[in-house]
Amino acid sequence: MSLPLKDLIKIGENQLREAGVKDAAIDAKELFCYLMHMDRTKLMLRWQDVMQDNQCEAYFDLVAKRAARIPVQHIIGTQEFMGLTFFVSDKVLIPRQDTETLVEDALDIISKNKVRNDELPIKPKGSWSILDLGCGSGAIGISLAKLADNVKVTCSDVSQEALTVAEKNAKSLGAKSVKFVNSDMFASFTGKMGNKKFDMIISNPPYICKEVIATLEPEVKKHEPMMALDGGEDGLKFYRIIVDQAPLFLKKSGVVMVEIGHDQMSDVTKLFAASGRFSFVTGLKDLAGRDRIVAAVLSQKK
Repeated sequence: MSLPLKDLIKIGENQLREAGVKDAAIDAKELFCYLMHMDRTKLMLRWQDVMQDNQCEAYFDLVAKRAARIPVQHIIGTQEFMGLTFFVSDKVLIPRQDTETLVEDALDIISKNKVRNDELPIKPKGSWSILDLGCGSGAIGISLAKLADNVKVTCSDVSQEALTVAEKNAKSLGAKSVKFVNSDMFASFTGKMGNKKFDMIISNPPYICKEVIATLEPEVKKHEPMMALDGGEDGLKFYRIIVDQAPLFLKKSGVVMVEIGHDQMSDVTKLFAASGRFSFVTGLKDLAGRDRIVAAVLSQKK
């Protein structure tokens, strides 16, 4: 059957809402635009168009996938992040808008030696060397390589499948100053000549408590990689590793930046402070006012 576009999308929206999809109206339109290779800004211009049988059938096939709680990003294969288009799959965590705050603050540190207006004692010689630890799709590291001047970025991940996605993104976006290392946290950065050192280590590590994972939306717990979600019993497993090992891989006055869960600010800042290896341990909020980032500078105290 043929249908006016406005009716077609309304049916799709209702099907998604009945399936429990939170952003049903947005996703219904997104799927149609993907199907028709159309920009969202042009959708309303075609609101009265009549869609033919084969178009309706193809659209409802996409809606059925989304109604099964497959993330819309996995259906269309991409996600926008920092104004850039990243390929995604079920092998990587889908980049979230919340993480853009981490990148924006890192850009300020790189360009101004400041985090939110506070001066930092960081003055790299030459270009910034940056490690995106547990890079997944490469969204953080590749965004820094594209948007910052004078940086050399290393993206690392324990998953070779994730690195394959990240490498595809770097090639697609023309990020030539990025290299990729298969590594379980810092394991691959130790060699006979000593540890590889960076001016900045930045990471969005797994930080969800193991017992909380079962309560997540189906899109997350069924379709995103568990290794990118599970932060151990208390959600702090990978922060402990970073606090313990990052000093070995930082240059003089190097900086660590990590994304955190909304309720982890106190615990993560205490880990950094208690180590005695970091100064300027500070917590930062995102645009919505939620705790989002902890930043710390390697202390020069012996």
